[in-house]
Amino acid sequence: MISGYRLPARLNRKIGQAMHDYSMFSDGDRVLIAVSGGVDSLALAGILGIWQRKAPIRFSLTAHHIDHGFWQNQDQALNPGEAIGRQVHSLGIPFVVADERTIEQGERTCFLCARNRRSQLFDLARDHGYNKIAFGHHKDDLIETFFLNTIYSGNISTMVPRQDLFGGTLSIVRPMAYLEKHEVMQIASELNLEPVKNLCPLSDDTRREKVRALLQKLYDDEPESKNSIFAALANVRQEYLL
Repeated sequence: MISGYRLPARLNRKIGQAMHDYSMFSDGDRVLIAVSGGVDSLALAGILGIWQRKAPIRFSLTAHHIDHGFWQNQDQALNPGEAIGRQVHSLGIPFVVADERTIEQGERTCFLCARNRRSQLFDLARDHGYNKIAFGHHKDDLIETFFLNTIYSGNISTMVPRQDLFGGTLSIVRPMAYLEKHEVMQIASELNLEPVKNLCPLSDDTRREKVRALLQKLYDDEPESKNSIFAALANVRQEYLL
């Protein structure tokens, strides 16, 4: 699918700039791509597959999907791992499915589910010798996370394009950190990638959706506010904070 495809120059520059600014990849890296089945993580797999072929360094890629098992409780629901796997394999990237660690249904929340999934990815990286985990978060995600933490958690923070963990033995990288959502969608469309439906019963009722709607109203009124907010995340004046 990606043979002969070239990323649009403007978007390619943004991706390359993020990788350069945060020194995301080095020669010999073993990279785990976290693929949920959403359009963002599928686009990330496509982007990294393209960069792997042209980069002056060598790094390996394997996509991992954690199956929450929601499809097993729904009539005529298809196994999402199979639909995701077909697309990832078409990108020329190895694909692995792991069953989610058990969470009691009465205890399941978006926060607990995300924390459980991340912990499982860390263990997969350790057990299989990956030193990088790549997530498909983009510019809009980083801004939304900033507002989520401010409004609901009372702290000023967001996801960062690169985060080193466990004494530097593992790094989280977000190569699409400078791309906006519509740009990610453009790449996915040009690669003929289709999102696989999220069957989680909580997927349509989250705080992130509320913040996203709030921000969209702001962007509609002030079109340049997104760029200004994103710039502010790297221009913190601590002496003027409590």
